[in-house]
Amino acid sequence: MTAKTIWPVILSGGSGTRLWPLSRSLYPKQLLPLVDSSSMLQATISRVKDAGRYHPPVLVANEEHRFIIAEQLRQAGSEATAIILEPEGRNTAPAIALAARFILERDPEALLLVMPSDHLIRDTAAFAVAIDAAVAAAEERRALLTFGIRPDRPETGYGYICCGAPLGAHNDVHQVDRFVEKPDLATAESYLADGNYVWNSGIFLFSAAGYLEELAQFEPEMASAAEDAVSGGAWDSLFFRPEREAFRRSPSNSVDYAVMERTRRAAVVPVDMGWSDVGSWAALWEVSPKDDKGNALTGDILVEGTRNCYARTNGPAIALAGVEDLIVVATPDAVLVTCRERSQDVKLIVDQLKAGGRDEHMVHTVVHRPWGSYQTTDRGDRFQTKRIMVKPGEKLSLQKHHHRAEHWIVVQGTARVTRGDEVVDLHENESTFIPIGVTHRLENPGKIPLHIIEVQSGSYLGEDDIVRFEDTYGRG
Repeated sequence: MTAKTIWPVILSGGSGTRLWPLSRSLYPKQLLPLVDSSSMLQATISRVKDAGRYHPPVLVANEEHRFIIAEQLRQAGSEATAIILEPEGRNTAPAIALAARFILERDPEALLLVMPSDHLIRDTAAFAVAIDAAVAAAEERRALLTFGIRPDRPETGYGYICCGAPLGAHNDVHQVDRFVEKPDLATAESYLADGNYVWNSGIFLFSAAGYLEELAQFEPEMASAAEDAVSGGAWDSLFFRPEREAFRRSPSNSVDYAVMERTRRAAVVPVDMGWSDVGSWAALWEVSPKDDKGNALTGDILVEGTRNCYARTNGPAIALAGVEDLIVVATPDAVLVTCRERSQDVKLIVDQLKAGGRDEHMVHTVVHRPWGSYQTTDRGDRFQTKRIMVKPGEKLSLQKHHHRAEHWIVVQGTARVTRGDEVVDLHENESTFIPIGVTHRLENPGKIPLHIIEVQSGSYLGEDDIVRFEDTYGRG
């Protein structure tokens, strides 16, 4: 084991569209407990909690996920060095560049372990051995390492890496001969038979300085944008905000295309560590516990004469009779049914939702906010009802609406209501009315969660009809 402390960099900017309807853009795959009781992000962070070996991680995340990520860190008892908020999505190469530049200013000799936030690794001991091999190659040979998964089947959903000669004396590390795109089945079978091909995991280890050197050579505009964005950035509590306009100048590209496929310093560590990118419902079926008929079932599920199916619900009960090889996933507002072999096509359904101007690809009926959550319970012409939960000690922004009035009814806890110049405390079964255009605020001064029923009425009920005057969480 190396004495050098490694900086984990966890990329958490994805939307996980292939796992719709459970994964949605405002509450995506990495924030969900798909395999066990921990979210994918929490499980990723748990792999790098050895304080003697790893610094607290640096996360690169979407602005809209920041409070959920911070809350999941708190729930897991984990600390982070920083949560870097990308001003805009620019793919993995600029995201890693932000983290590399941020860390380099704190540790000129930093080694980065770059990991997606939504992958499964069952054999963490094998992963640790592979990291040791990568660290040695990075320090002695200045290599930029990626981890290649030894294939156990002819998979057409992953890119591959062809392993070249061993890297010097490191027999467990190979030069990268070439990267190849996702193959057809015949080609994937030939790769499996060849034995020199591994799956491209999207996990990397390299020095911050080495990555930025190669990026400056191949993508100078991207490297410059990252440097300017970090030097002009500012802290907002745990969150680090790169300078927006500087980062927007960055081209968009993946780390593979921008650096790894172009550098002469690329190397790969083949490893068998129980890895999956959990990139589709079929992949989740593969890694899930199954009954004696090959069914993976989560939630209120009834089966009869059913084989090799994946069924999951956090909404209505699901009943499956006389079917095979299906994916059935139900949430309170959507149901997906597809055959396992076509589960990658779920992304095309999400594209249809976007094109149709619908919001089922973005939010669940329960929407999480830093102060708590709300659930839309009914919606009609010029009205909408919600159940709102405010955590103890938290409060919503001081705000007003141009197009809607609100009626609040307290069903549990104590509500402190600001309504114009008036501040009142309301208790269970008490209510208040907020007319259109009146400045107001809701907060929970108590020690138990506050639950209220909100009835909205007006000509426009969109969430963007909010004028904020003051906000504890820095939202505009």
